Amino acid sequence: MLSMRLHPGEVEAVGWQVVTVFDAVRQLRDASPDVSGRPRVIAIDGRGGAGKTTLAGRLRQVEPNSAIVHTDDVAWNHAYFDWGAVLTENILRPLHRAEPVAFRPDAWISHGRAGSITVPADVDFVWVEGTGIIREEVAPWLDASIYLQGDLDEQERLLVDRDGDSSEQREHVANWLREELPFMLREQPWFRTTLIVAGPSPVDHDPDTELVVARPPSL
Repeated sequence: MLSMRLHPGEVEAVGWQVVTVFDAVRQLRDASPDVSGRPRVIAIDGRGGAGKTTLAGRLRQVEPNSAIVHTDDVAWNHAYFDWGAVLTENILRPLHRAEPVAFRPDAWISHGRAGSITVPADVDFVWVEGTGIIREEVAPWLDASIYLQGDLDEQERLLVDRDGDSSEQREHVANWLREELPFMLREQPWFRTTLIVAGPSPVDHDPDTELVVARPPSL
């Protein structure tokens, strides 16, 4: 059994076990057996520093005919969490219609950010990763989901390693947490997910080929 420091209100999963990444993908596929003619849309949620982007890349290696959507790109210069409708209308709905996605958010245009969010129509999986993706608002458009649960001390250390510890960064984190904490307590993704993955995990496993997973805790 893992022992994690979690935010108040978050429930720690139990029954952790080591599985291959391939087997985790199979479980996600089996959770949406009736999907055909369009990509499976799989959410990857978790707090900052949990390893969502890294996990999405590992899943894509197992399923190479897949694409990754980062909710940070949708939220960029828009809002920390108030982006559900934008994501649904411009990315999730087209995917459910088996249409390609080529979305250039308004904030990208107004701030001169080049490029667009693109997803081909013929992929098998779309991994949508980002804090807050498992939410009631977009649940009808998700075929399965992963919640990354990990020790806050370790996640915060990884965030500092990744983003630094400047005064500007500390202010950004404080502003983020003011919205993240009530949002996560309201949505409770650890109860609503298909699969929980330990991120990061102290359990001995091969990080290149295996994951430490658990079923969601009971309400």
